Amino acid sequence: MKVDLILAKKGKEVYSVPPTITVFEALGVMSEKNIGAILIIEDTVLKGILSERDYARKIALKAKSSKKTLVKEIMEENVVTVKPTDNLDYCMELMDTKRVRHLPVIENDIIIGIISISDVVKAIIEMQKETIKHLDSYISQ
Repeated sequence: MKVDLILAKKGKEVYSVPPTITVFEALGVMSEKNIGAILIIEDTVLKGILSERDYARKIALKAKSSKKTLVKEIMEENVVTVKPTDNLDYCMELMDTKRVRHLPVIENDIIIGIISISDVVKAIIEMQKETIKHLDSYISQ
């Protein structure tokens, strides 16, 4: 299965904030949208990603103020991305080796979606269910 099939099922909605707002404001958007990470975009260019993990490690544990710290101060700038034609094995390998839970999907230098580790796991489970169903059907014949 490829990334584009996950996006076809889940949708291509992408939430983003600019790097110049506070971490507190970004967390508010993340809470409102019920997401664990948000893309940081400025002038249609992907500048970074901010996750709940970034907040926990770079604000909460360091006793910084989320209301005074700007997103650009703690966002991850080296964003790992995938293409819609990439397969799930590649995505899982990236998530494991790069230690990330979210992968923005880029096509022709445009962000067309984002997938999470949860999306990948759900897709793999669905593929395994289909395989089991086909094997069961084969055995029953």
